[in-house]
Amino acid sequence: MDGAVAQRLRERVVDAAVLVEQRQAVQAGRRDDHLEVVAPAGAVLDAKLLRIGERVLQQRFEAFDGHRFQRTLWPVAEIGLFPLGIVLLPTEQVPLHIFEPRYRELVGECIEQETEFGLLYADEGGIRETGTRASVAAVLERFDDGRLSILVVGGSRFAVERMTHGRSFMTAEAVDVDDETDEVDDATREAAVGAFRALAALAGVDIEIEEDSPELSFQLASQVELAPDEKQFLIESRSEQERLERVAELFDNARRTLIATRELNEKAKRNGHR
Repeated sequence: MDGAVAQRLRERVVDAAVLVEQRQAVQAGRRDDHLEVVAPAGAVLDAKLLRIGERVLQQRFEAFDGHRFQRTLWPVAEIGLFPLGIVLLPTEQVPLHIFEPRYRELVGECIEQETEFGLLYADEGGIRETGTRASVAAVLERFDDGRLSILVVGGSRFAVERMTHGRSFMTAEAVDVDDETDEVDDATREAAVGAFRALAALAGVDIEIEEDSPELSFQLASQVELAPDEKQFLIESRSEQERLERVAELFDNARRTLIATRELNEKAKRNGHR
């Protein structure tokens, strides 16, 4: 692995224990014709059983000649979908280990054609309809049996408009998800950056942040191991102001948790020496 890539993956403030560590590759495989995700978020259900956005897909689409469709007034583009038990944020880099044949096919095409696939968060409740386009930033390792380890980077957000058919992997027509407003007050921006720096300092990490970035909320959040539901809220939000307010709150909570955890550990050590 490239040294800069390895260093980037190590520089991540992790929630709960709030430690800095290198993220392990998320692994997806087949078990009894179902997807299985080796990640804390849990299993991914088979495509035939999945619900989009906590709602039954059939409620959103009209039936026509055995297919489901929805009329739209803006252009849509088809994209290959990769449901996983993680949420990929824009600007975030995540290593993935790919070994199921249909997703090796999807990722292989994206590498060859330099295109993106859509990563959607999936858990026991189903697949969310809003996700992030992912591009392959690097192929970390290829195996003789066709498996490969890759590094992906999050791009723009998208929303599923209509499921399509004909490929071994899931596909859909999708539209971009854009913010309704770009306005962010200085106080909110400063509060989010301050909360992040306080947490990073407590964890012993020094990370450079582009404070003037229009995607500041995603840049900050991608450095901290947040719960999938919190990350899903961020990519579904249409307001940078709202996202920065949320990440500032999450960072403050994580910092308090880290302080309390360290105090408990120190107390346990003192009690153990009595």
